[in-house]
Amino acid sequence: MTTQPTDLTQDDKLWALLSYLLNPIVPIIVLLMEDKKSRPFIKNNAVQALGFFVVWFVISLITVVGGACFVPLAYIYQIYLAIKAYQGEFVTIPVLTDFMKKQGWLS
Repeated sequence: MTTQPTDLTQDDKLWALLSYLLNPIVPIIVLLMEDKKSRPFIKNNAVQALGFFVVWFVISLITVVGGACFVPLAYIYQIYLAIKAYQGEFVTIPVLTDFMKKQGWLS
């Protein structure tokens, strides 16, 4: 969770923040908008937010008890990721970010 890009705009940071907070709607919108998905920071955060949502959704479906425990923790973690993204940092989600990079979804 370290590197900060140099050419970030407030718009980039806002879209990254919204990708985590309004998941999965905003990440899908971002990936459909040509001007937004061409910005590496916005695309990176949108793809990770969408991936996080899919993992969260699958875990919630598989286990009722695990899902009930996981949901509040997932919300808190999403808020943390949103704050870090708004500060202009490329966030790293353990395991998920590495998986997405190996698949070629992230650069």
